[in-house]
Amino acid sequence: MSGTSAALQPPADAVKPVRHPDAPAPGELLGAHYSQCFGCGDEQPHGLHLAARAGEGVSITAEFTVRPAHQGAPGLAHGGVLATALDEALGSLNWLLRTIAVTGRLETDFVRPVPVGTVLHLEAEVTAVAGRKIYCTATGRVGGPDGPVAVRADALFIEVKVDHFVDHGRPEEIRAAMEDPDQVRRVRAFEVNP
Repeated sequence: MSGTSAALQPPADAVKPVRHPDAPAPGELLGAHYSQCFGCGDEQPHGLHLAARAGEGVSITAEFTVRPAHQGAPGLAHGGVLATALDEALGSLNWLLRTIAVTGRLETDFVRPVPVGTVLHLEAEVTAVAGRKIYCTATGRVGGPDGPVAVRADALFIEVKVDHFVDHGRPEEIRAAMEDPDQVRRVRAFEVNP
């Protein structure tokens, strides 16, 4: 991405990301981290319903279809929705690291309009890790996985403890997520987003 701010440049002592040994296999669908998540949740009627798959290394691919509820200008995706799709794809990378992290910074370039009805094909990867900081990048393409770039982003995620969500989330949602009998869903509910 051109013009990325200094805050998104990994420091000299950053290390190459390492995929966790228990991370989903390449090609495996990651599924929603939380059913009420606007980005990936299956219980959000107007959400993106973004479906991410593990890629090679510390990367994912994902896609979502821009629906009428996602438009800003008539017939075109809202820029905030496109930024949300990038943020969700980038946040999904943390499942491959098996790290709980939140978005610290997200810089987005909007390259071309994305019409309603378009499938946005996303690719994201972690580029470096420095302590609690996770540096990553993503692109969104139209017309197929090799189509022209419509949006792109660089991001910085910050590793946090589950207490971050307990201390700042609404108690009823935190309690419901903590009491979920599905252990994987229970852990994943607290995986991404501030």
